[in-house]
Amino acid sequence: MSNTDRDFESQVRDAFPELERIDDDDLRERVVEAWALGLERGGWRDVEDIPYAWNIHEITNVEHVRGVARIALETAREQREFHGADPDVDVIVAACLLHDVGKCYEYPDFVDDELLADPDPRYVSEEIPHSISGYALAHEVGCPLAVQRAIPHFLGEVPTRTLEAELVKSANSASSNAITQATMGITLQEWVEEYSQTS
Repeated sequence: MSNTDRDFESQVRDAFPELERIDDDDLRERVVEAWALGLERGGWRDVEDIPYAWNIHEITNVEHVRGVARIALETAREQREFHGADPDVDVIVAACLLHDVGKCYEYPDFVDDELLADPDPRYVSEEIPHSISGYALAHEVGCPLAVQRAIPHFLGEVPTRTLEAELVKSANSASSNAITQATMGITLQEWVEEYSQTS
């Protein structure tokens, strides 16, 4: 393991204290490994430099990812206490922390060059949605299928949705709506309609 990998692992552990909510040590390490790989291949110098969105740089991806994990954990607690459901907390936290790891690949073109070291063109592309490249990273490092299937968060990407996948998706929407409202005064849907990069 290179010094850079160790630095990325330290960055990831410091950036995401929610990792400690994952009881399974092996799963926790796989989440860290996926982030370290994404950061290295994306050419990032610091996990805190990845923006929330290609055109929203006031909020970092780290802040958003932490918000999604916190919202999902609170919702899971309510589901358990109020409804008697039994969502898998390890799956929820791992999937929340990985749901936007693909931005390591998607967003290098949208930041100043001094934030980047050496992006790997085999991985870096805005053409692959971050939810798909995030799934690929989770798969590559050996995250369980239950985590992998909860990472794609756009409709139609995964045919069968689990309780945990729905929690990640709804928490992502809640966090994203809060961010677009706070930074731009618009809903997430309005942001998508105005700034969608797809034609």
